[in-house]
Amino acid sequence: MRHNKKFNHLGRKAPHRKAMLANMASSLIAHKRISTTVAKAKALRMYVEPLITKAKEDTTHSRRVVFSYLQDKDAVSELFREVAVKVADRPGGYTRILKTGSRLGDNADMCIIELVDFNEAMLAAKEEAAAPKKRRSRRGGAKKADATAPVAEAEVVEEVKTEEAPAPEDATEEPKADASADEAKKED
Repeated sequence: MRHNKKFNHLGRKAPHRKAMLANMASSLIAHKRISTTVAKAKALRMYVEPLITKAKEDTTHSRRVVFSYLQDKDAVSELFREVAVKVADRPGGYTRILKTGSRLGDNADMCIIELVDFNEAMLAAKEEAAAPKKRRSRRGGAKKADATAPVAEAEVVEEVKTEEAPAPEDATEEPKADASADEAKKED
């Protein structure tokens, strides 16, 4: 019985599983996204996310701990230099699994696992989605917008007409006098 044994052995002995996950984690750190099966991606997520969390604190001890898991100096330096800087403010959830369908040969569920902060297309789409959208209601909000649109156009037309006719200088001074008279009345 395998009571309370939570991780997937992936049909491999422990050293083979450990080496495979270390290689996949190094590839993920180097390339920022890899294609694999869903089961391996879920196992890799459990393996690599604690390492990324450890990389947020750049000390000799944390580098040695991460190196003991990855066994790849280039991946460790990349992790501490680039990845940790980008995920410094993220409190977890550094990877994303995108399912891509079934593999042709054996019908295995395939996916792409990627580092969240390195997908430029999704980050750009997220910024566009964050732009304010028009609020719509079922109570006829569009009718009000349509009713105000002609009024705005009429105001523009009136402004154009007043600009076309040159006004004498005396006419411009009189409204100022009227305005000052109105202010005097308000003060009383």
